[in-house]
Amino acid sequence: MTDLNLITDIAGISIGHATDLKLGSGVTVVRFDRPAVASGVALGGAPGGRDTGLLAPEMTVETVDAFVLSGGSAFGLDAAGGAQASLLKAGRGFPLGDVLIPIVPQAILMDLLNGGDKNWGPRSPYWDMGFAAAEAARPGAFALGTVGAGTGATTATIKGGLGSASATTRSGHRVGVVIAVNAVGTATIGDGPHFWSSPFERDGEFGGRGWPATFTASDLALRAKGVQTTGTTIGVIATDAVLTKTAAHRLALMAHDGLARALFPTHLPMDGDTVLAAATGEKPIENPDDWVEICHLATQVAARAIARGVYEATALPVANAQPAWRDRFGG
Repeated sequence: MTDLNLITDIAGISIGHATDLKLGSGVTVVRFDRPAVASGVALGGAPGGRDTGLLAPEMTVETVDAFVLSGGSAFGLDAAGGAQASLLKAGRGFPLGDVLIPIVPQAILMDLLNGGDKNWGPRSPYWDMGFAAAEAARPGAFALGTVGAGTGATTATIKGGLGSASATTRSGHRVGVVIAVNAVGTATIGDGPHFWSSPFERDGEFGGRGWPATFTASDLALRAKGVQTTGTTIGVIATDAVLTKTAAHRLALMAHDGLARALFPTHLPMDGDTVLAAATGEKPIENPDDWVEICHLATQVAARAIARGVYEATALPVANAQPAWRDRFGG
C-alpha cells in the first residue's frame, strides 16, 4: 500500500497534467482504471462544467471513466473532448449499441486574467491539453503547485495552485483528493504565513507554521478578489470504498466542508466551487461507523490539499505575476 499523501494512494487512480506557463493555464485529468461510481456538488455561485448534470444521484449513468479539471473558464470545456478521445482510443466508454461513449465530467476555473498569453486565435488549446493530460496519466507520484489545472490559479492574496492529500481510516479505507485552488478568498490568515487549514496539517506538509498565537480583527477582515476577476476552486475527492451514487454525492458535500475550513470566505457569488466525487469500489464498508470516518477524513484531506496547493505554488513567469507563498514567507 503506497503512502505518497496523494490521491493516487488509492489503487486504480492515475493523474496526468498538461501545463502551459506562457498561457498561464493547464489541465489535470483524473483517470480511473475501471469505471468508478461518481457524483458531484457545486456550491459556488458561478460554476462551470461539462456533463456534471449526469452526476446527480437520480440520473441514470452511475459511473465515469475520468474527471477533468481545467483552467480557461468556458473555453476550457474543450478539454473534456480531448480526454474523451484518449479514452476512446484505449477502448473505454459507456456501451450504447455498437459504440462506446467515454463518460468524462469536467469542472473549470476562471484564470483568464492572470497575465498569461490568452491570444490563441480561433481555436482554444484546451482540447489538445485535455488529450495530452489524459495520455500522460499515470499512477504514483505527480507534481503539485503551478501545474495542470492549478497553473494559472490565484487567491485574493498569493498564488494558488494544485494540491493533493490522502488519509486512511482505521478500517483501512483510503480517502484522497486533488484540488486546484483558485479562490476568491484566502487560504492564509490575514497578512501572515499561517494557513486556515493548519489544525489538520500532517508532518509539516505545508510548512508546519500552525495558527497565529491570537486572531485580530484584521485577520478576520474580508480579503477577496473583486467581482470582475478570476475565481473557483475545483477538485476531485475519491475513496476505495464501495459506495452508491447517493453516497458519492455525500462524499462531495463532505469535501466542500474542507473548502469552508481552508478558504476564507468560500462559496461566494463569483466562485464556482465544485467537487466531483468517485468511489473505486475496491473495499466494502462492513460497519456504518466506517462510512462516517470516510466522510470525516474527506473534510480533512480537502482542507490539507488546499494548503498544499498554495504552499507548493510558484509565481507565473509573466509581468506583474501574483507572488507565491514562498516568495513572501520563505521555505
